Amino acid sequence: MPNADPDRSAELVQLMMRYQRRIFAYIHTLVPSRSDAEDILQETSLTICEKFKDFELGTNFYSWSCQIAYWKVRAARKKFATSKVVFNQEVLDVIAQTRGDMEEELDHRHGALSRCLQKLNDRDRRMILTRYESGKNVSAAAQACGRSIQGAYKALTRIRKALFDCVSFEVSTEQV
Repeated sequence: MPNADPDRSAELVQLMMRYQRRIFAYIHTLVPSRSDAEDILQETSLTICEKFKDFELGTNFYSWSCQIAYWKVRAARKKFATSKVVFNQEVLDVIAQTRGDMEEELDHRHGALSRCLQKLNDRDRRMILTRYESGKNVSAAAQACGRSIQGAYKALTRIRKALFDCVSFEVSTEQV
């Protein structure tokens, strides 16, 4: 890890493992494609490693990392200029701010989704997790669970509704 204090390297690895998916999700809300988001995540991760000596332990690593990611996204905007859909800087800033403002709610919803996934039977859980695994589609989920394509579509509709209802209930009971 470039410029990382050997005493803090283990801490950096632990924090990156814990937050990398969330940092990626944040980046992906700001850029038009998954591959662009992956490239920016790599650049962000390198900068995090380089600047980790400046990170104050006990502060919010995720927020600090998202600030680095935000500036990496801004730097990459020139690359997106040829894309069909390009947000102007004001829209990008509003999206970034909204994402930050919603972080606590998203954390609650993510926790609720994890609990709700555990409540599904094994076949339904395998179906939904396979469907949303990177690069997979309904056909792959159907094959993994021994269902026809039509049966998979029906099952996924039912499972999504069950998860939506469960997450909504979990979040509403947390707020009380």
